[in-house]
Amino acid sequence: MIPISACANPSSKVRVYRNVLRVSAKLVIIASSLSVPCFVTHYNLFMRVSAPSFILIAAVAVFAQNARKTAALPEAKSVTVPITLDQNRVIIDVDVPLSNGSTQRVRAWVDNGDPELWMSQRVAGLMGLSIHCDGQVCSAKSSTQAASLEILIGGMKILVPATGPIKVPSGAGAIAPGMTAEMKISSTVLRNYSIVVDFPERRFTIGAPGSVKFNGVSSKVVVNPENGLVQVPSKIENKKYNLALDVGSSISFLSEDLFDTLSVAHRDWPRMTGAVGPANMWGSADETKWNVMRVAHLQFGPVFLTDVAMVKSPAGWMAFFEKRAGVATGGLLGAEALLNYRVGLDYSHSTVYFEIGRTSNFPDFDVIGLVLRPEEDGHFTILSVADYSGKPSVPQGSDGIQAGDHLIAVGDIPTAGATLGQLWSMLRGEAGQERRLTIERNGKQFTVIARVQHFLGDRSSENK
Repeated sequence: MIPISACANPSSKVRVYRNVLRVSAKLVIIASSLSVPCFVTHYNLFMRVSAPSFILIAAVAVFAQNARKTAALPEAKSVTVPITLDQNRVIIDVDVPLSNGSTQRVRAWVDNGDPELWMSQRVAGLMGLSIHCDGQVCSAKSSTQAASLEILIGGMKILVPATGPIKVPSGAGAIAPGMTAEMKISSTVLRNYSIVVDFPERRFTIGAPGSVKFNGVSSKVVVNPENGLVQVPSKIENKKYNLALDVGSSISFLSEDLFDTLSVAHRDWPRMTGAVGPANMWGSADETKWNVMRVAHLQFGPVFLTDVAMVKSPAGWMAFFEKRAGVATGGLLGAEALLNYRVGLDYSHSTVYFEIGRTSNFPDFDVIGLVLRPEEDGHFTILSVADYSGKPSVPQGSDGIQAGDHLIAVGDIPTAGATLGQLWSMLRGEAGQERRLTIERNGKQFTVIARVQHFLGDRSSENK
């Protein structure tokens, strides 16, 4: 605040000097708009100042004051960023602050269904973490014993707990083959915020508790306070179950007992063996034997879903999930079942929101019937061929496809370096369409023509 003694004498007549006009327009405008607490005059400041130098001083003071105000502005309380859906996984851009004050942009996977923190060796190095390896899996810890690390999403600071070990794959590049993500934003991070995953518009919102506006129908959920895992009260066949909300999973799962019970009671529900399409998660060996079935109806919190593709949980999985969740669970609902919705999670109030964004029916399992494994070198190995109506869905044998072959190209598009989601986009289509597959076996390449099949369709097309 300018003291009164700095004001001109009210009886004096001061003219504005011509050299004031030579002051930069910006400074003059700012200085002329100053509200000066000079109570001895009602004239404009320019009519009372004895020298143009005061204008410069006042303008500089204003700039300094504005600079302080800018620096003191509160950080954004919520941000919204674009999503890339890759094999139904939510992938976003994240900026990692560096020691020199700059940032490095990396790809991150939003996974609210897993509490474990993962990042690539490159990102761990960027964040100044010390890495220790034991076999195929390494771990990273903060060398400064800091309680948390910082990342930026849309310019907003997000705290990442650093008190425990962070898992780091021993290979270079992404955190898993077939992905672009070098970091996983897990439930232990997300539980301290409010989030919205907008599948229809491909947007992700994250904000401080109370800063995010939620729309749609809501339901109370069970949130594990230790790790942020979410269980949603649900119903299948009018029986109550807890089902986990897991937008990090590309497909949904049911416990072994529940899957078998429903399978026997509803033999008309479409089913198949083999993890094709969105069920092809990682390319593990047991995916070739996974049982997949469409559940006709289920209630997930406040929403009613139909024809949900669900995998029979492999042995031991559900016990592991229940231990982490802290409550009994009948399975989990993955992203494939929620692609029409905007899903909001208000962790601080243990509430989930669902807003319908569209009513499309996706040809999610209209694909070439291969089970694939992405490799560290960017190539894809064919693990098996899924059956269709009791027969192999793709030609097999010496002139066809065999387990262990490599998929080199789909049409004229090479597969090397593609993500698993990108490859499945190439293998989708309308039932009956043909795809020309370039296969490599023992160093030799040849072509196989395969047809897109309507897996998990009506009873006449189900695999028995």
